[in-house]
Amino acid sequence: MGVITVRQALNDAMREEMERDDDVFIIGCDVGLRGNPFGVTKGLMAQFGEKRVRDAPISEPGFTGLGIGAAAAGMRPIVEILYSDWITLAMDQIVNMAAKMRYMFGGEINLPLVIRAPFGSGGGIAAQHSQSLEAWFNCIPGLKVVAPISPCDVKGLLKTAIRDDNPVIFFEHKRYYAHEGEVPEDEYTIPLGQAKVLRDGTDVTIVTYSQMAIKAQSSAEELAQEGISSEVIDLRTLLPLDYDTVIRSLGKTNRIVVCQEANLRGGMASDIVAEIIDRGFDLLDAPPIRVGGLNVPMPYNMGLEQMVIPSVDKIKEAVRKVLED
Repeated sequence: MGVITVRQALNDAMREEMERDDDVFIIGCDVGLRGNPFGVTKGLMAQFGEKRVRDAPISEPGFTGLGIGAAAAGMRPIVEILYSDWITLAMDQIVNMAAKMRYMFGGEINLPLVIRAPFGSGGGIAAQHSQSLEAWFNCIPGLKVVAPISPCDVKGLLKTAIRDDNPVIFFEHKRYYAHEGEVPEDEYTIPLGQAKVLRDGTDVTIVTYSQMAIKAQSSAEELAQEGISSEVIDLRTLLPLDYDTVIRSLGKTNRIVVCQEANLRGGMASDIVAEIIDRGFDLLDAPPIRVGGLNVPMPYNMGLEQMVIPSVDKIKEAVRKVLED
């Protein structure tokens, strides 16, 4: 095991897959010469050349559409949207084309496309650079949605996504590119749709993903000092979602808190709670509680930004509340 950053884990995953398969290529704004503003694709153009690491004009509909066409023709493109907020510009291509083509052609074509998109708040970069839009894609048949946070999970899941024959939206939290963790030095992949139990517990289950998984762990550690035992589940993949692990944990704790960084209204937490009620209502000893961001645009001011997104204290407050019933 070696200790590397999320940034290096992403870079290693793409490099290894490009070495393994000549059909894999990268396209997006500033992915080549600049190596991505976050340094994620640094050095890949020098190794693989301009044909396989392609700097694109500032036209998300254009280069996303190119990626879809290339995937339909048998290649394995990795399309990078510089900030996930700008994925809105390519929604027609993603929702009406990428997600539907394999179905509409009766399975005669595959669509092995990965769309990487940095998402989430942090750094005071305001309302057009800080959104978490993952729930939009949760309701679109034909897509897969991934949102890991640790370097190990990021690398293993990106490699799996690149090898998948379906379009995968791969969300990376922009504030955690420098986050470090252990990663196996040998070849490995991680299956999509398989959650990870980060911490065992008996009193309450906390279900979450991405940055909130780290905050949930911190909350659980602090709550343990109060005698509260929290089980923390990092979903890692949002579509498909590992409800078996969630329901199994609920059967042990009988209480559940679901957290997301995104605005609470219409988010992943709402859909997860609805599914939990459908699948495991009789297991609940108290109503599920959702924790999410305020339903406002993200402020530029960093102090206000921290008020909008869920904190460790807000998660702890939700856990205490669900234990009162």
